[in-house]
Amino acid sequence: MSPDDRFCTSRIRVLRSVLAASALSTLVACTLIPKYERPALPVPVVYPAAKGADPSPQPTSPAIPLASDIGWRSFFVDDRLRALVALALENNRDLRVAVLDIEQSRAEYRVQRSQLFPEIDASLSSDNNRYPQSTSPTGYAGVIRDDSASVGLSSYELDFFGRLRSLTVEAREQLLATEEARRTVQINLVAEVASDFLTLAADRERLALAEETLRSQTESYDLTQREARIGSASDLTLRQAQTTVESARVDVARYTGQIAEDIDALNLVVGTTTPPELLPRGLDDALNALSPTIELPAGLPSDLLERRPDVLEAERTLRAANANIGAARAAFFPQISLTASAGTSSSALSGLFAAGSRAWTFAPELTLPIFAGGRNRANLLSAKVARDIDVAKYEHAIQSAFRDVADGLALRASLGQQLAAQQALVAASSEAYRLSDARFRRGVDSYLTVLDSQRTLYSAQQTLIGTQLSRMSNLVTLYQALGGGWLEYDPGRAVAAVAR
Repeated sequence: MSPDDRFCTSRIRVLRSVLAASALSTLVACTLIPKYERPALPVPVVYPAAKGADPSPQPTSPAIPLASDIGWRSFFVDDRLRALVALALENNRDLRVAVLDIEQSRAEYRVQRSQLFPEIDASLSSDNNRYPQSTSPTGYAGVIRDDSASVGLSSYELDFFGRLRSLTVEAREQLLATEEARRTVQINLVAEVASDFLTLAADRERLALAEETLRSQTESYDLTQREARIGSASDLTLRQAQTTVESARVDVARYTGQIAEDIDALNLVVGTTTPPELLPRGLDDALNALSPTIELPAGLPSDLLERRPDVLEAERTLRAANANIGAARAAFFPQISLTASAGTSSSALSGLFAAGSRAWTFAPELTLPIFAGGRNRANLLSAKVARDIDVAKYEHAIQSAFRDVADGLALRASLGQQLAAQQALVAASSEAYRLSDARFRRGVDSYLTVLDSQRTLYSAQQTLIGTQLSRMSNLVTLYQALGGGWLEYDPGRAVAAVAR
């Protein structure tokens, strides 16, 4: 057998031994991770019923998908709002950071997982030393050369007690938690774009109302000025008319500034300058932005455990903390590691692969913890406390999600009644203003009555705009609270699109 063949045979034997040890440790390894049990639901089994509603839980009809299964392109029917959401998903920096966090977490998981396998390295070295006669081991001055080539591994841990496997499970759960965090960012982003879009539409409607009020009150003020000059109107009536003009002018200036802030907020969340053609012109655009045919069934609070990504993220973090306890427990048991190499060594480069140059090392090591000053016990206690902390955070996430949905459902029931009442108030205020103005023109009432009626009507109109905004924002908030906004298309539509 040639020297090269003997070297290859030796290397293969060492590799076989290492791989066999690795396979053995994988087969017989156990983990000391405690059995995971999902904490009990810290909220009622059903949402609080709205006043006057049937308090018994209402099952969701199979024909009505849950909100989390409604794609945002189905929920938002306005093309401009859809374009803004798509633009935000492409350019928003928070979402971009969330995506990069996933990539970083995935890389960290791969690093941790790699420790389950032996790391095999090849090395080629040449060590040259000149010794004077006084220190030379041969008694003569000269150069001693040592050339070597080897393949081996260093400090490969045989994971009999699952320390590395526990850490790998922890890293995997952290990766999955990061992916859920990305879903949370997207859901919040979609809702924020829609909310900013609706707010801008409402503020533009408020500005239009203020400008119309300013125009009409300016005309009334000009008429009162002419009447005052001929003595048919008093100075008090003139100044009262002037107050309505100045009040409307203040509102025009305020809402003009507010609209500029709304556009800046929308630019920030979208991540780029919003094209003007995508901005809403007024409240009519906002009223037509949401699908009038889509219902938002709430389901049961238990659905949030599977639908809300922030709850899933908290549970993944809890699972990671549970796995870390297994790694802390494994620190109490012996740690077995292997160091091995096979190769050749020669004092001359030409004889590196000559007969008799074969060299190998095999150094198993067993480390048994005897005394560490209580470090291992403290680490285990810390891991258990961290798990208990994550249990509390998980329960808090569920409670927060429950409150979000419960608040949204309660407001949904009352906002419809508020809107109807506010519309009736606007109609009554408008008629009262018309009558008071007519009575003033006939000299029956003073201008103060007209002024009060005008202010009441203007306030009722502004409140109506706010109520309409609240009703639409409630639908967006409830859609977000139920986990909607992650899907672009409904699952059925997405499958049909793939089939085509």
